[in-house]
Amino acid sequence: MHALAVLFERPEHLSLAELALDAPGPADAVVETLWSGISTGTERLLWTGRMPPFPGMGYPLVPGYESVGEVVEAGPASGLAVGQRVFVPGARCFGPVRGLFGGAASRLVSEGARLVPIDADLREHGILIALAATAYHALHARPEGRSLIVGHGVLGRLLARLTRIAGGEPVVWETNPVRATGAQGYEVLHPDADETRDYGAITDVSGDAAILDTLIGRLRPGGEIVLAGFYEAPLSFAFPPAFLREARIRVAAQWRPEDLAAVLTLIEGGRLSLDGLITHREPAAHAPSAYRTAFGEPECLKMILDWRAAS
Repeated sequence: MHALAVLFERPEHLSLAELALDAPGPADAVVETLWSGISTGTERLLWTGRMPPFPGMGYPLVPGYESVGEVVEAGPASGLAVGQRVFVPGARCFGPVRGLFGGAASRLVSEGARLVPIDADLREHGILIALAATAYHALHARPEGRSLIVGHGVLGRLLARLTRIAGGEPVVWETNPVRATGAQGYEVLHPDADETRDYGAITDVSGDAAILDTLIGRLRPGGEIVLAGFYEAPLSFAFPPAFLREARIRVAAQWRPEDLAAVLTLIEGGRLSLDGLITHREPAAHAPSAYRTAFGEPECLKMILDWRAAS
């Protein structure tokens, strides 16, 4: 069994390649991919070769952890049925080719326990549930009142929407005017236009390793900074301002199953909207140009690849 896959052969060299898939076992399912998303965080670092040392790193690799597909084979111990629509958070099924994160391919083999059944009505918007769960995980227990989010990409927008659902009042910083539009019931400001110096909570999704001193200066005493981006450079900060504020710094990593379950409940209940987040779509055959657009054009919030013609 083979699949057409996006292959990072080495930094800044991308191709579509026919790859052999590992044979599925009794606990596995075979999924025909319908859509996959391109991450402008981790995948950009993999593309440029600036990804810090990370488990599973190395080239050649198949990227992608935002895929939606349909089960076409289901092992007796997979817990799934043929015809189910599922979210695929990546796969490792390409033999000697690394799957980091392995979801950008026309066909995938994965343990059934890793796959998440979703409503078929979500269609391509289903690829966004990974980012929604990441935002939910970063949010954790947000205090009521005004809080700051740095960055108005897809993750920042989802954080703002979830903060509003939780009863908070998010303010978002964005320096690029192209990305400053599209707010749904919250303020988007350039940092220079924000005079607030007493935020109880600040979540950074910018990935800017040099931003900590600025954010600490905007905290109230005992406030918390959540690092929810992915940082290629070491982070540092001046100690005295952090000391005076007794600043807390928390790292928010990948979502957990309970985060995914929580956001699915919000989405299916109509409380969390995924509208306005997917801005660009390309057939999977156009993957090389689609990746360049996703990484190079600020107006591209989320690019998806359509695999339906490649199956």
